[in-house]
Order: sequence, then C-alpha cells, then structure tokens
Amino acid sequence: MLSQDILNAVKSYAANMTNKVRLVLQTGTHEKRDELKAFLTELCSVSENLELVEADIALRSPITFSLQVNDQPNGILFSGIPSGHEFNSLILALLQSAGTESKLDDTLKQLIGNINEPLHFEVFVSLSCHNCPDVVQSLNQFALLNKHISSEMIDGGLSPELISQRNIQGVPSVYVNGELFANGKIDTAQLVDKLIERFPEIVNQGESQALPTQDVTVIGGGPSGVAAAIYAARKGLNVTMIADRIGGQVKDTVGIENLISVPKTTGTELTGNMLAHLNDYNITKKEHVRVDKIGKAEGNKSIHLSSGEVIDSKTVIVATGAKWRELGIPGEKENIGNGVAFCPHCDGPFFKGKEVAVVGGGNSGIEAALDLAGMVEHVTVFEFLPELKADQVLVEKAEQHDKITIIKNVATKEIVANNGKVVAIDYQDRATNALHRKELAGVFVQIGLVPNSDFLNGLVERTQHGEVIIDQKCQTSEPGVFAAGDVTTVPYKQIVIAMGEGAKASLSAFDYLIRES
Repeated sequence: MLSQDILNAVKSYAANMTNKVRLVLQTGTHEKRDELKAFLTELCSVSENLELVEADIALRSPITFSLQVNDQPNGILFSGIPSGHEFNSLILALLQSAGTESKLDDTLKQLIGNINEPLHFEVFVSLSCHNCPDVVQSLNQFALLNKHISSEMIDGGLSPELISQRNIQGVPSVYVNGELFANGKIDTAQLVDKLIERFPEIVNQGESQALPTQDVTVIGGGPSGVAAAIYAARKGLNVTMIADRIGGQVKDTVGIENLISVPKTTGTELTGNMLAHLNDYNITKKEHVRVDKIGKAEGNKSIHLSSGEVIDSKTVIVATGAKWRELGIPGEKENIGNGVAFCPHCDGPFFKGKEVAVVGGGNSGIEAALDLAGMVEHVTVFEFLPELKADQVLVEKAEQHDKITIIKNVATKEIVANNGKVVAIDYQDRATNALHRKELAGVFVQIGLVPNSDFLNGLVERTQHGEVIIDQKCQTSEPGVFAAGDVTTVPYKQIVIAMGEGAKASLSAFDYLIRES
C-alpha cells in the first residue's frame, strides 16, 4: 500500500524518535480490517520504535487503533485507514508521541493544559478534504498536552451509519463528549476560541512571559503578512507575526498558475514555502490566536489577543485578508455542515449521486460547479446578475457540460431544510419577480469574500464594505497603523499583488519608525 519512497521518508523521520510508540489495533471483524492491518504493519516495519499489536481494548470498531507510549494510551485514536490527506496526521502523531516537540505557542500550551474536565473529541473527516488534517493534527496535539483530552479521527466513508445517525453532510465535523462542537471550515484558532468560550477561566491561569516592545507587529499570515514580516525582519527590526494560520486563504487554494516565476504550484506548497522563508528570520510567531482589539498606549499600539496576551508595538501592519462571504438568507447559517458548504473539494463527496446548487457565477462559482459535476448527479448554478462574471473559458466549459444548468438574473431567498438536512432552495426571477423552488441536497456558496476587519472598528477608516482605506504607501487613517492585501481597498485581490502590498507596507512602517524616533 505504501510506496518505497514513502517508507524511506518515514524511516528517516523515525530515526529521531526517542520513545517507542505502540499502535494497538482493536480485534474483531470488518471488511477493511485486513487492509488497515497491512497498512500499519508496513508502516511499523521501518523502525524498531514502532510496534503494532492487536488487542480487545473496547475501542469503537475493528478498524480503530490507539497510540500508546510507555504502555499507556496517550489519547490519540484513528478510526479508519489514515491515508490520503490524513497520512500526515498519523505520521505527525507518531513523531509527537515519540517526543518531537509541539510547535504550538507556549501560551496556547498553557491554555490547553489548564483544562481540567474530560474531553473526548471525535473528528469526522473525508480523506479528500485538505482542511481536515489541520483540525485532526491540532486536536492530537491538545491530547498530548493534556491527559484529560482525547481525540479520534473518524473516516466518514467507513462509518456510513454513524454519518447518517448524526446527519453529517460536511467535514470536518467535530464532536466533544458526543455533542456537536464545530463543523464546516474551521481551523485551530477557532477551536481555541471555542475552548476559551467553554472554559473562560483557562485564560487567567498563570502568567506568560511578556514580549518586549516590538518595532513592527504584523497581523495576518497570508501572502501580504508574510511579505511584510520578512521585509521588516530584513531591516533588523523586532518583529512579531500574529496569525490564526500561516497561509490564510492561500492554504485553501488547490491550483495556482499566476504567481510570476512559478509556473504551477498549490496552496499547500506555497504555504510551506512561505513558512520556510519566514523561518529564515528572527520573527516571533503567535499562531492560532486572533486579535480582539488594538488600543493606544503612550504613542504605541497595544494589541490584545484572544489568548489574553497584550503586545506593545511601535507600528502595526494589518494583513488579515478576507473570508468567504455569506448569502445572509434564512436557512444558511443554521445548516452549515448539514447541506450548506463553502468548499466543493472537501464536501463534494458527501453529495455523490445527489443534486446540488452553486450560488455565484464568478470564477470561484463556475470552478466549483465544474469540480462538483464530476462527483454529483447534477449542479445548478444561480447567478444574481444577467450575465456570468467568470472568465469566458470557464463559462464555455460549464455551458457545454451536460451535468450543469445555469440560471441567471435570480436572487436566492431561502435554503429549505427538513429533519436537519437541506432539501431545497427558494429563488426569485429578478425580471418577473416570480418565485421558484429547486429541490436539491446541498448548496455551495461561492459569492466572493468579505474583509476580516471587524476588530479595527473605531481605530481606522473603512469603506461601507469593511475594507481598510489606505493611501499609496499603505498608511491608514491612524498614524503608525498600516494595512496590506485583501483586507484593504487595493484593487484586484491576487496573491502576487498581496505580496507586493505587504512589502510596501513594511517599507512604509520602517520609514515611519525612522522619522518618529
């Protein structure tokens, strides 16, 4: 099952293991158990520090295995065959179980360690989902940090009865102690936010080492934020980057072919390259946290984090990007993860053989329709304007596809659900005002992005759409606060433009520091 190249790579990683890790596979009968056993046997063959045993330890099913260190379970479990995107989750779990240090920020480690209640997380995944591994890997780290926490990856494709029982129609879907905790597109920062909301007392326990006053604090870890941080570090400044995740929206992009000098790459590859470049410099990274507000303190800016930390900084560069725009109609928010989705790559497989809709006729909408057409029974595209906004080459492909129907000049009014599942969408013909209903099983929202700028309310001037207003040097209305990338009024939201704007904002901040010192 595993190629020799993969086995060789795992062998090189395992050479640095300091603890022996035992994989305990639940006994019993399942049509996929032999395949899983062969997979784990092959994996364990690369190192004497990996051992596979079979035992009846009352795990979920015969395709469930747990990790043990020093003959004790460490809280990490997998139900299914962790191949595809989840293979990295398994390898990281093994290495971290064997002593590889977690890369979580020390403050986050302290927050997680402060939880004193038993929490068993179940993460339902699809092996084709590129968002799921981040959630699995984060919760695995939480389990290693706190003996009260356990985390189990569950392959939804091998647990159809459980998927049906819980009405799961999107991944990742996270349960804690049997109750829904989070679903849809989520990341580590949102998981931490939800834990803080559930256990607010964990923020106030203990004291973290305060950073000295920073010259530049960059908020955001996408292309503009990475460029800004690197340019500032190259000037010899004290730099901190605060990001819910390195890569930002780029991390969710499948194919990238317009980054000049790089003919073809992926969001995952580009994110890895950006992180590697960041690591070449002395940049303090505060990842998986968000900024609640920015205040003013003796000429500097005080940046208040969701972790309870406060960072004092001479200048700030806001590069927080944007997030998926929602329709804002009845039935949307309440059905996210139960038929309403934003990622066709992740959630498309759940609608195999069913009819779905894509709302939005721009590039992302038509690309989503073409992607879904290879998985589902039929796709209906709803576009608000009389004509599609997507590139002509995409429009022609969609119009020629026998599994795609395009309806233009309509306004979606409501997403209809029954027994916890989406069953239809109501829409209005804008020319005649006639109301119609289309029966379907899923709705994929692809209507663009909205800037992540709410935390700046009252600090800087923004447009009615929330974009931060900047001048040609990326200066905002607040002295010492600069902004770059998709969160700003700069036209054309492109990776290459965001990188350039991040560099420009950093150079402007450096010029400001020289003049103000």
